[in-house]
Amino acid sequence: MGCRPPVRREVQREFWRLVAGGVSTAAAGEAVGASLTLAHRWFRDAGGMAPMSLADPTGRYLSFEEREVISLEHAGGVSARGIGLLLGRSPSTITRELARNVGARQTGYRASRAHAKAAERARRPKPSKVETNEALRAYVQAKLAEDFSPEQISHRLRVDFPEDESMRIGHEAVYRSLYLQTHGALTRELTKHLRTGRYLRQPRKRLDGRTNRSFITEDIHISARPPEAADRAVPGHWEGDLIVGHDNGSAIGTLVERTTGFTMLLHLPVNHAAPTVASALAAKIQTLPKALRASLTWDQGIEMSKHELVTAETGLQIYFCDPHSPWQRGTNENTNGLLRQYFPKGGDLSVFPPDYLDYIAAKLNAHHANAYSGEHRPKPWTSSSPRPPDQQCCNHHENSP
Repeated sequence: MGCRPPVRREVQREFWRLVAGGVSTAAAGEAVGASLTLAHRWFRDAGGMAPMSLADPTGRYLSFEEREVISLEHAGGVSARGIGLLLGRSPSTITRELARNVGARQTGYRASRAHAKAAERARRPKPSKVETNEALRAYVQAKLAEDFSPEQISHRLRVDFPEDESMRIGHEAVYRSLYLQTHGALTRELTKHLRTGRYLRQPRKRLDGRTNRSFITEDIHISARPPEAADRAVPGHWEGDLIVGHDNGSAIGTLVERTTGFTMLLHLPVNHAAPTVASALAAKIQTLPKALRASLTWDQGIEMSKHELVTAETGLQIYFCDPHSPWQRGTNENTNGLLRQYFPKGGDLSVFPPDYLDYIAAKLNAHHANAYSGEHRPKPWTSSSPRPPDQQCCNHHENSP
């Protein structure tokens, strides 16, 4: 029996491009001519993340056209230095290319054969830093078990090991090691400590169809926000949003200070209608010193249509993002993700009493302060230690005391 021809890399690249854009696995597979079984296998085997070997080639790698030039010039007796000058490449690059790809029987350099071998090397998985560095792996696993996010771990490594360049890893590499289970990688059980708790990475869903809101005028658009809010130089500028429970009923309001990352949570057990949100928000903001009530940036949710009531009661000026622009309140988006490990999607958020919300906020603030300690940045203005409330209803939601 003959071997099945390999799937062209361009086909898989297109499949992952569609998945990253929010298309379902089945629809992406159908679009590129792959069966449903094959499409799901690609997604499952890659852990929901496009394989690094499918990344588009960059100028770092020789193209097929360049290899054809090497073949012709080498056959004509041109030196590696001469070929390098012709292509604008380092002579050492040409020397390595020839050494790798001249046939064992000295049959000469062939562009097609060299390009095929390069493609095969690119497909071959390479060990990650987590697999090869035991100290780094132990550190990352310990921090994940403490509910640190991959982003916080990546940052904390520079604080804890300022002189050790081997103790460095990007947050995407941590995710990849969790979702791609290779020998020596991080254990999959640690995914329960991620904000989503998933063992496969899911692409962001398509943006919803929310339209512009009539209550948002030019003077409260994000473009009118003072410069000190944008550059995070002065504390007192906040970002806010809601995380919503089952059937869009109960909710929790989230407030994050842009300079310090300090988090506060709003108790909204019954509904998140505009008057309810305005009342809860005003009450929470009034617990702050006036100097820390500079501004709040929110998305265009209808729950904030009574924003003028909050401003009148507290002096807090509220600004609104552009539609479908979560990066304009990125600190809050990231915090909402972290909170989901304590308040899972689809759950009833009304079961969590106010003191439990305060406890989780304090725990998050303690993690944030730990991750960024040692830096020259403003510290949160409160240092309350997170202690679990005496609430039996919440015990099963808390992973670590």
